[in-house]
Amino acid sequence: MLSNLLKFRLPLAWRIVIMAVVWLIIISALHWWLNFDHGKRRVVKMGYMPVITNLAAPILDYATVDGDGIRFNSIKFASFAEMAEALRNKKIQVAFMIAPLSIVLRQQGEDVKIIYIGNRHESTLVVRKDLNVNKISDLAGRTVAIPMRYSGHNISIMQLMEKNSLVGQVKVVEMNPPDMASALTAGSLDAYYVGEPFAAQTLKSGDAKVLKYVKDVWPNFICNLALVRSDFIENNPAIVKMLVQSAARSGIWANENCKEAAKIASRYWNQPVELVEFALTTPENRIAYDQFVPREEEIQHLADLMVHFNLLKSNDISGLIDNRFAKAADLSGVSNLASILHSFGIDSKSSLAKQEKKGAKEL
Repeated sequence: MLSNLLKFRLPLAWRIVIMAVVWLIIISALHWWLNFDHGKRRVVKMGYMPVITNLAAPILDYATVDGDGIRFNSIKFASFAEMAEALRNKKIQVAFMIAPLSIVLRQQGEDVKIIYIGNRHESTLVVRKDLNVNKISDLAGRTVAIPMRYSGHNISIMQLMEKNSLVGQVKVVEMNPPDMASALTAGSLDAYYVGEPFAAQTLKSGDAKVLKYVKDVWPNFICNLALVRSDFIENNPAIVKMLVQSAARSGIWANENCKEAAKIASRYWNQPVELVEFALTTPENRIAYDQFVPREEEIQHLADLMVHFNLLKSNDISGLIDNRFAKAADLSGVSNLASILHSFGIDSKSSLAKQEKKGAKEL
């Protein structure tokens, strides 16, 4: 009898069906695991690039690692294009996205909304120190890297080229921000324009010098912003309110606690604490943490510039902005890290206590 059972073989069609069912069970289990923590906490996945404009992402992640309530899980991406695809395919719920790309996604038919503007004025145009480049016009014949075609840095460079009669005289290349410093040091680049702390890498090493801080050429420059899908807002308005308000409050806290903010960010970004702190504080008070409300006129201006520089055919931004959560954000009573979530009754104390138990060295 046993030998007969061992010899038994299911038909191929049945084996395929069984394998498909098993695979479905595995996928469903993974989906549940990725969206809920132990104790059935709701997890909100946030895509981000490791730049200071997105400082809220690691801070919110750190503040909600343990405890009760919502868990904000930050996921670091290597490129904005990859992050855009993740949002498009609903693999993340929030994208701390480079600003012009949000307009592109909207015009491609994605029902997305801008709900929050990241910290401003954290971008820098740096040039190799060994070059005789002291003003914008000296960039003629040089190679400059920007994060991507659809970035404010690219638009800013094109404005500078137009203003200084350099159109067609500067080679602009796209490059992922983590690769820029090594490319400049190796001599593959003459300059690059990017969000911090990537510019600070070559400033601290002595390989580069500042040509322009972004605030000097584009006041209130928007590097990154928070983008979500409309259905996420419709189905989870309380979570979106919490996300925006906590992100805004995290900026208020970071402004007063740069050293602690740098320690947290360095863990998530895999960057030296000293580098992150340098980028946050050099020059003093460079970062604007309180200009987080999306304004239609500035997003419209960005879209107009994209049309002007042939990055888009239309400047339509209809339905892209939802600033009600940012406008309603309560910034009062921010005293310590736990207080950025205080108004929502989230117990982040247990999380912070566990983190502190690991020792200051790990931070």
